[in-house]
Amino acid sequence: MKVLVIGSGGREHAVIQKLAESKEVEKIYCAPGNGGISVQATQVDVKATDLEGMVAFAKKEGIDFAVVTPDDPLVLGMADAMEAAGIPAFGPSKAAAQIEGSKVFAKSLMKKYGIPTAKYEVFQDPGEVVNYIERENQFPAVIKADGLALGKGVVIAQNLEEAREAVHSIMEDRIFGKSGNQVVVEEFLTGKEVSVLAFTDSHTVAPMVSSMDHKRAYDNDEGPNTGGMGTIAPSPYYTPELAKRCMEEIFLPTVEAMKKEGCPFKGCLYFGLILTEQGPKVIEYNCRFGDPETQVVLPLLKTDLFTIMRAVRDERLGELDIQWSDGAAACVVLASGGYPKKYETGFPISGLDQQDDCPGVIVYHAGTKRQNGVFLTAGGRVLGITGLGKDLPEALDKAYSAAEKITFEKVHYRRDIGKK
Repeated sequence: MKVLVIGSGGREHAVIQKLAESKEVEKIYCAPGNGGISVQATQVDVKATDLEGMVAFAKKEGIDFAVVTPDDPLVLGMADAMEAAGIPAFGPSKAAAQIEGSKVFAKSLMKKYGIPTAKYEVFQDPGEVVNYIERENQFPAVIKADGLALGKGVVIAQNLEEAREAVHSIMEDRIFGKSGNQVVVEEFLTGKEVSVLAFTDSHTVAPMVSSMDHKRAYDNDEGPNTGGMGTIAPSPYYTPELAKRCMEEIFLPTVEAMKKEGCPFKGCLYFGLILTEQGPKVIEYNCRFGDPETQVVLPLLKTDLFTIMRAVRDERLGELDIQWSDGAAACVVLASGGYPKKYETGFPISGLDQQDDCPGVIVYHAGTKRQNGVFLTAGGRVLGITGLGKDLPEALDKAYSAAEKITFEKVHYRRDIGKK
């Protein structure tokens, strides 16, 4: 079958590598893709958010199945557009993608259906936000832009001055555009954070191996929020007892709630959880595979990914017995110096050819391009170096050993992934 994967990052590279293992997949296209992806899939020069252009390409090329992975095209309705054109697609509908596309929708859903989450208030006026935070006088305070913001729309303000600055940036300077029309202010929850991605066909929920993201740019969880600087899987804090509780109190109730609201969710539903003293609570939902969580979760998947995706689309997920490898995975993100703020691109990447000498290591390309056979940096997060091992220390050792062999000008990466 001909498969089209929509997106261009490390997550898409991980999905493509897994799909390439399927005996049913004959040819993979990726739009728009990146330098590393171009080695394994045919790159297509269509923007991930160009619904008309993407459907036109898919029809012209005779695509049999589309995989929509990023949040933007899902929220715009890319999966719906593909299905309307007669092309089966993996990914939630526009209506279901609201669970990530609007923090207000997600928080209202949890409140209505009793799904555990942080206390919150919603505001449209910047002055009212600041007055509320001043009155509450509870710090840290969590301030979230309502809409999509490249994974960077959350500010944890340590004091009133930081809160004012965040509100001003989001609602008045519009650093995230119309995503800042509304903000959600939440109580700050303490505990270990865990990410659980789950396949769901709106009836069955099949959680993947748990993982733990590292969002801050610098060591010791310092610096600005990023799209993710590294991950480990499984999370050592996510016990079988917690998994059972999350299934009963969070996963199944969320999928049932979406059905009751008339927007059944089919695809990959990401649960960002925090393990508090009162039990697990939802920090956020994503309507797709996480990035870079996918880069540690999919290497541990033993069952054919394409088979799973088709079963999700056809609402047959309950028929499958999805198998996972034992052991652990760790991903270290190599980023451009200055990310997530201002950074330069276009630097040659050296050391990629040495990875053949690193067994148990996978190099995922995120922000690269290939020019005259040379890989150049082309984004904030450039590469994800994933190590696989019998346990977390071995996986981390492999990832860091491989990362040290790869260089480009102003390369930056955290040295403490998985240390805590």
